[in-house]
Amino acid sequence: MKPINVGLLGIGTVGGGTFSVLERNQEEITRRAGRPIRITVVADKNTARALEVTRGRARVTDDAFAVVSDPAIDIVIELIGGYGVAKELVLKAIANGKHVVTANKALLALHGNEIFKAAQEKGVMVAFEAAVAGGIPIIKALREGLTANRIEWIAGIINGTTNFILSEMRDKGLSFDEVLKEAQRLGYAEADPTFDVEGVDAAHKLTIMAAIAFGIPMRFDKVHIEGITGLQAVDIRYAEQLGYRIKLLGITKRKPEGIELRVHPTLIPARRLIANVEGAMNAVLVQGDAVGATLYYGKGAGAEPTASAVIADLVDVTRMHTADPEHRVPHLAFQPDAVVDAPILPMAEVETSYYLRLRVEDKPGVLADITRILADHAISIDAMIQKEPGEGEEQVDIIMLTHLTREKDVDAATARIEALPVVSGKVTRLRMEELGRN
Repeated sequence: MKPINVGLLGIGTVGGGTFSVLERNQEEITRRAGRPIRITVVADKNTARALEVTRGRARVTDDAFAVVSDPAIDIVIELIGGYGVAKELVLKAIANGKHVVTANKALLALHGNEIFKAAQEKGVMVAFEAAVAGGIPIIKALREGLTANRIEWIAGIINGTTNFILSEMRDKGLSFDEVLKEAQRLGYAEADPTFDVEGVDAAHKLTIMAAIAFGIPMRFDKVHIEGITGLQAVDIRYAEQLGYRIKLLGITKRKPEGIELRVHPTLIPARRLIANVEGAMNAVLVQGDAVGATLYYGKGAGAEPTASAVIADLVDVTRMHTADPEHRVPHLAFQPDAVVDAPILPMAEVETSYYLRLRVEDKPGVLADITRILADHAISIDAMIQKEPGEGEEQVDIIMLTHLTREKDVDAATARIEALPVVSGKVTRLRMEELGRN
């Protein structure tokens, strides 16, 4: 049978891994796809690197636009990244009737609605398994494996850099800045780690998962995003004493009032499997009404793990290449005319439990003043630690865990607590998730 011809845009880490794995497992992949899949042309500005990787087994060019316009190409793999020229190339490929495979989560989170609409109108597929959690097949699980379920919520460790940093901070008691330098030295963090440590990368991925889980458009602009740069080692230690681990989670939940979309450091009970995901690994916990909780774990980045997802998409597209577009799996799991623009819940209305750490003067009546303010805002305390002052110290730490309460009530209460003359500085506040059935 005639091979499927593929044009690869970008042959960096993931592109090189894709070329290598496809070649190494060619026989197995052909048996699964039903026909050979061949990367026949590679576009990269660094043609010397491209020639070194391909070693004469594919044509090399520095003109990506020529590739997306080449009538001999059936599928375009976009691994350039960003959302400038990558968006132009993807839309051009679609306009030329080519299927697209991409690992570009930022592009889809910001422009996915436009891209999927164009693909739908043209009758081509856009596959993006590699855009979320590297080699973990979470997109396929949400789009196909869990189709029978009404998805209730998703909570994921979906950024390996931040998970590595938090693991090291907990294991070694080091500060964020110290561990970040080590992560950069080891290659886990970029020279500019902003997108990772500020939670933006996780928010891109969460946007995509929420769209598939709930049948809503991409709403990256509505995600509440907090990173880990302000997290202190002392809070990681206190969390551990209380039986919790701190992870940067992407969380989306279906509520009667709307959809929650949030990324932030979160206390999770240490007994939960996801709390024990360490290092640069990723894990996604999905709660469905029929299946219950399912956990997906593995490498969230790297050349070959991500290449695994890219090639899985290539095989899927090859299998469905000649299928009637009306009978393919919809891009966002729901039929295009059934995607609903549900309201996104404002963060002030989100209900969760909280970890509060206060630095206060060691004198009678302080705790009574604080608990009175919490009671005024209907915030009840679940657990508390009051540390003994060290020798010569006049201030102590009080750590409180609350029951479920609304964000706006905690905002109001902490503002009043911080105004007390016996309270020093800001109240450290972290959200908590049990990640049980409810």
